[in-house]
Amino acid sequence: MQEQKGISTRLMLVSALVLVIASVTFSTLLVIGDRMRQQVLKDFSEDLAHSVETFQSFQAQQLAALQRENALLADLPSLKALMTTSDERTIADGAVEFWKVSGNDLFALAATDGKIVAAYTRGAPADAELRSNLAGVLTQTGKHYLLSGGRLFEYSVRLLYFGSEAAGSLLGYVISGYDIDTPLLKQVNPSSVAEIAFLSGGRVVTSTLSPPLRADSDRQPELLRLGPDATASISLGGVRYLASAKDLSGDASAPLRLVVMKSFQHAEQSSHEITQLLVLVGVFALLAGTLLMLAISGMVTGPLELLARSVRAFGTGDSQSSLPQKGTREVRELSIAFASMRDEIQQTYRALLESERLATIGRMASSVSHDLRHYLAAVYANAEFLASSTLSDEERAELFADIRMAVDGTTELIDSLLVFSRTNAAAQRRPELIAPLVERAIALMRAHPDAEHVRLEAVCDDPTNTSALVDSKQMERAIYNLLLNACQAARSSAGIPTVTAVIAASKQSLSITITDDGPGVSDSIRDSLFEPFVSAGKQNGTGLGLTLAQCVAEEHGGSVQLVSSHPGETVFVLSIARGALNTEYVESANPAEVAR
Repeated sequence: MQEQKGISTRLMLVSALVLVIASVTFSTLLVIGDRMRQQVLKDFSEDLAHSVETFQSFQAQQLAALQRENALLADLPSLKALMTTSDERTIADGAVEFWKVSGNDLFALAATDGKIVAAYTRGAPADAELRSNLAGVLTQTGKHYLLSGGRLFEYSVRLLYFGSEAAGSLLGYVISGYDIDTPLLKQVNPSSVAEIAFLSGGRVVTSTLSPPLRADSDRQPELLRLGPDATASISLGGVRYLASAKDLSGDASAPLRLVVMKSFQHAEQSSHEITQLLVLVGVFALLAGTLLMLAISGMVTGPLELLARSVRAFGTGDSQSSLPQKGTREVRELSIAFASMRDEIQQTYRALLESERLATIGRMASSVSHDLRHYLAAVYANAEFLASSTLSDEERAELFADIRMAVDGTTELIDSLLVFSRTNAAAQRRPELIAPLVERAIALMRAHPDAEHVRLEAVCDDPTNTSALVDSKQMERAIYNLLLNACQAARSSAGIPTVTAVIAASKQSLSITITDDGPGVSDSIRDSLFEPFVSAGKQNGTGLGLTLAQCVAEEHGGSVQLVSSHPGETVFVLSIARGALNTEYVESANPAEVAR
């Protein structure tokens, strides 16, 4: 009996409190949410109908203006005189001036037999498809929409007579029109309350949608299957829209639908805010009831609050917070269970840290083992050759140079790992000319196997104006890594592999632009390009080259950025701050080294 003391009261109070507040809050949310959805659908439907009427009114005004312009053009004696020549080349040449005068996106002249003798459009030359479609509209009465080459035009056709329209002879036809494109649609809908789109042949011809939404709309079966004069809910780019369609096929040279869409995003945001308010009211009611319950059953809730505080403290990293020793049996059992769980979590966390440390060491060892074996194999092989007594001094010097290069490569690899593992270490900086550093890095790169047959070039307008406060070893290593990365990529190019380093200087900063003509950076690693141990398509890569270059650039107040990458050209830019320079040092630099 003593173990059950207070348990029934707490359960009754908590259960009644949660049940009442949850029921009221949930019922209120359902009722208000349903009323809001109905009202939103009603308002949206009315807005879409108004938008369709507005657009059709605008189109009617534009069409009327086109017809008036065509009537004026058809009455011009100069145009009539041009058409009487019956020479297609003369008419085509002379029509240019009339097109410019009209200011329309589409202008065409047709002979009496329906043949298009002159056609011009803004943005692209008139092709055979457009000429054929223009010839077809001459036989279609009552239509004023033309689809051709993925473009939508509203047009007007006017007969051109020699003499009066009643008694004269037919000379041909004048066709004028304008392109229904995104700027025009936005002009109709400047407030962007709704999105407008024209659909034909199962795809979007033109719309006010942004490029990502337009690409998504071409893959939306709900939008493409939206019937004439129908209204339905669709989803584009993760946002819901209410769409209303209007069939314009009767006015067009091909099946055409006008679709007006309005986003639910603002309405859903308002609904979400109201829901949050209701939830907050429910939480407030729950807190008020909790305070009342605390006043009645403080003995039960006190230890539970202490346990909750201990849980929150452990979540923030405090593992020494006290746990309740008193209270009901369930609270004491929960306290003991949490203490045990806390100890297990700490032990597991320490084990995971140790495991991650070992895994990191393993990844580093795996990433550099191949290069180390390559360098050590070169040292071993060349050392054996040096033992031969038949070698000349020149050959011995060459073998010794190879051994020294392998040792330098091993040292550089180890230095890369040390730089990568170092955090906020102070660099040994002094004023240096960056142009010679680039030249030295290129000279070292030419001796690397991955630079074989690769044309390396350095471009700098004024090498004497490339001074900066840098750690020369770190900076040379960063430039070398970028050049190595570029050479490895350029070797896959179809022509002569070329890598170019261009040095540019401003008052406050310096930049080194490294360009290669390789296949470009793989899409799979673009988002993680500068993370350690990321290497794709390289058999000998450690995955630290770009990471090291980025670290060095950041330590010098700059960065490394992938500016562009596509087959045939990849551009990396390393930028650094010039810092406070010692002008005496810069002026006394070795002229031969600068000119090199």
